[in-house]
Amino acid sequence: MFRPTLIILFSSLLLGFHEAAPHSAGSRSILRAVSGSGDGNDGSVEYGVELNATNFDSVLKETPAGFAIVEFFAHWCPACRNYKPQYEKVARLFNGPDAVYPGTVLMTRVDCALKINNELCDKFSVNHYPILFWGPSSKFVTTSWEPKQKNSEVHEIEHEQTAEDLLGWINKQLGSSYALDDKNFENELLPSNVSDSEQISRAIYDVEEATATAFDIISENKMIKSEKRASLIKFMQLLVAHHPSGRCRQGSARVLVNFDELYPSDALIKGQERTRADGKSSFSDFSICGKEVPRGYWMFCQGSKNDTRGFSCGLWVLLHSLSVRVDDAECHFTFTAICDFIHNFFVCEECRQHFSDMCSSVATPIKTTRDLVLWLWDTHNKVNLRLMKEEASLGTGDPKFPKSIWPHRLLCLSCYSPHGRRRNRLSDVDWNKDEVYRFLTQYYGRTLVSLYKSSSLLQIEGTSLEELVVSTNAVVGPMGAALAIAMASCAIGALACYWRLQQKNRKYYHHTL
Repeated sequence: MFRPTLIILFSSLLLGFHEAAPHSAGSRSILRAVSGSGDGNDGSVEYGVELNATNFDSVLKETPAGFAIVEFFAHWCPACRNYKPQYEKVARLFNGPDAVYPGTVLMTRVDCALKINNELCDKFSVNHYPILFWGPSSKFVTTSWEPKQKNSEVHEIEHEQTAEDLLGWINKQLGSSYALDDKNFENELLPSNVSDSEQISRAIYDVEEATATAFDIISENKMIKSEKRASLIKFMQLLVAHHPSGRCRQGSARVLVNFDELYPSDALIKGQERTRADGKSSFSDFSICGKEVPRGYWMFCQGSKNDTRGFSCGLWVLLHSLSVRVDDAECHFTFTAICDFIHNFFVCEECRQHFSDMCSSVATPIKTTRDLVLWLWDTHNKVNLRLMKEEASLGTGDPKFPKSIWPHRLLCLSCYSPHGRRRNRLSDVDWNKDEVYRFLTQYYGRTLVSLYKSSSLLQIEGTSLEELVVSTNAVVGPMGAALAIAMASCAIGALACYWRLQQKNRKYYHHTL
């Protein structure tokens, strides 16, 4: 794009330069905006994600963004410094928690002046600064680039010297009409969860985000106490068996199999977390859904204001997705695992108490998947009705996503009884519950994961997930309930799982449901 001359290089050397420290490889905030530029302490925000050789492949492989731009630059280069504000104007549309179009294009930067990046910059034949490349995100991992190379999915972006030029180039590639003055959520392309049933497929990333965020909250607030230990283990067993994300199942299994070592019961009885003098990981160091999650933004669950939807929406989607995946034999275990988890680990006191009251109102065990799915759906609608009234009186609702009874007629017309009388109150809707159940199982089941790249249960260091579930003392609940959860991820049947349980010769914790 721009070719620095010898005069520019010489003047830069006279001005002096310093080698900035690269971002750590495992930084979970790598996809978030970075406060402070490193060029000064002005508190400015950088939206271009600075990568290095240690995290380049993992970030570009795991990002939900379909396309990426990589800018190769040198921190001593005046042309690079002059171009940076232009790049940042575009990056703020796509990167960071306040992105206008999150999950569309990941905009990154690599400093070729750092020795750690020498091989990476050579891989892309970087011969001038700055130079920008465009391509599918995953192709940057498997592709190198050479000048005049043909038939490559990674392309050099040429002659785009201003923010307007660069965004125009992106619009041409995507067939979009993004503008630099677009504001967060003030665009016509904001996804709707009301009229398009396929939008839920984007929520797989939000389910991962909500799962990681929930465990971050638990760790940061030191909420793992002796009286809460069993309920956390039960919920993690549920995640290992039925989380819709393969990598969250893997991460949950890793934590579960190490739970006794990380949080031995004797230390918890004293109300103390175990300190690790040997340098090994603590609970907070485990990346339950992958080292780049949470990413810091939402896709399906993005609200029209920063303080709406987001985590609460993602958590609801997770709970619904779990409910449609369990078998009849697991239903009451799942019900109590969800209720106990919210009661012990959801930090919004009023919400937690309301949810616990609705759990307590269930007088008899839940025996079928249908009953569990419809109870959770009805509970969610009751929460929406309560919040609808509060938000209307306080003016705190989301104008683009107002609380409503769900599903909307545009999503599931058959869910509404054709013979039902018109009601003045939303709470008096005549539902066709068979159709509601059919819709929920499809919506939170197959449709939710329709764009998810991962398939089936994966192996973890040569050990299958069903072995991980049953190889720890952290098994709670009646033996039948614990076995039901283990069976859900077992590929060789109940007898093999039961045999493994018997062979472990461990002490199990029992908890009356």
